[in-house]
Amino acid sequence: MDIQSIKNRFGIIGNSPALNYALQVAIQVAATDLTVLINGESGVGKEVFSQIIHTLSARKHNPFIAVNCGAIPEGTIDSELFGHEKGSFTGAVDARKGYFETVNGGTIFLDEIGELPLGTQARLLRVLETGEFIRVGSSKVQKTDVRVIAATNKDLLRHVQSGKFREDLYYRLSTVPIRVPALHDRPEDIHILFRKFAADFANKYKTSPVQLDEEAKQLLINYPWPGNVRELKNIAEQISVLSQNKQIPAKELNKFLQPYSSNRLPVLAGGQANGPEFSNEREILYKLFFDMKKDVTELKRMFLDMLQNPELVAQNPHFLNELKEMRSPGQELIQPMHLPASVQPSSPSVQPVLMNNDIHDHVEVEESLNIMDKEKELIIKALKKHKSKRKDAALDLGISERTLYRKLKEYDIEE
Repeated sequence: MDIQSIKNRFGIIGNSPALNYALQVAIQVAATDLTVLINGESGVGKEVFSQIIHTLSARKHNPFIAVNCGAIPEGTIDSELFGHEKGSFTGAVDARKGYFETVNGGTIFLDEIGELPLGTQARLLRVLETGEFIRVGSSKVQKTDVRVIAATNKDLLRHVQSGKFREDLYYRLSTVPIRVPALHDRPEDIHILFRKFAADFANKYKTSPVQLDEEAKQLLINYPWPGNVRELKNIAEQISVLSQNKQIPAKELNKFLQPYSSNRLPVLAGGQANGPEFSNEREILYKLFFDMKKDVTELKRMFLDMLQNPELVAQNPHFLNELKEMRSPGQELIQPMHLPASVQPSSPSVQPVLMNNDIHDHVEVEESLNIMDKEKELIIKALKKHKSKRKDAALDLGISERTLYRKLKEYDIEE
């Protein structure tokens, strides 16, 4: 089956090279039983690719099930996937089959695979390697024949490096990786998609489809689309319902678009263009914070050396200038005459030095940069901000509610 037929069958719109390549890989791998890992940002349509692979495979007449791993609580996910025996835990009043048992012979799509707990990851690895699993509360090994398609919007390699994801499972899942391009990487498809959505909503609401002028089209293409196709569809529906005019200028379109700064942090200066992208905004914030802390620590260390070794200033007239170049926000000018007499520079060319207001006889050089401490601090602040409402706090932190629950237990945080 060719790519255009697949697009027509599954309602896929667009002709960008990246999209066509991803579809070509999906078509080629469908006929095999290989495990597939689908990568892509939230809202790009990863589940559609899993359905394409299943529909074109020899398993197409057998069951297909999609499981959102991030939506299942950690305490029950093993039971959901592998089943449990009666009495194996509180509330287990009957034995229950898991997805790997009920979908035997078919395909299981594991979305948000990066949210799986490490224990569940070990169980999944065993299924992939041997086709065996054990129900919760049982000692009997059972066999299953299930094809696994996984998907994630996270950088799993970074999770492997941080110990949050098993390396052996990562390489077992990514036998064939498929990268679904984000909407901002498909600029030639954006207006085509908008026109399709506008026509659909015009038919739904019994009205004429809205149209964009040239300036509005360019605005639509230049927008970063953090929510991808899902966000574009929402925008098209809002305009179709709320706009008084059917010819939309850029000024009116701009009212429906989110400001860039509200959903994107600034790009890190000096970042490597070809390096791995940060998996989320929180990690970028950590990086900025730690870089600032590192500069402040180095500044204090240099000042301590200057206090303990006054001869450094005389031997190196550029010493104070180096401190000046390391100025951070919140620091003020202190003229050399404010320093102890033994530290006064003899060279008239030496410039004023920058110091913090709170530096006294003792200078603390080393500071804790432990990411776990900062993560715990952010979680506590989020819970306090949202009055212990886990769902709102998790949304603010950019993590799932199940992940937040795990962090609360891990850090022993009382709500």
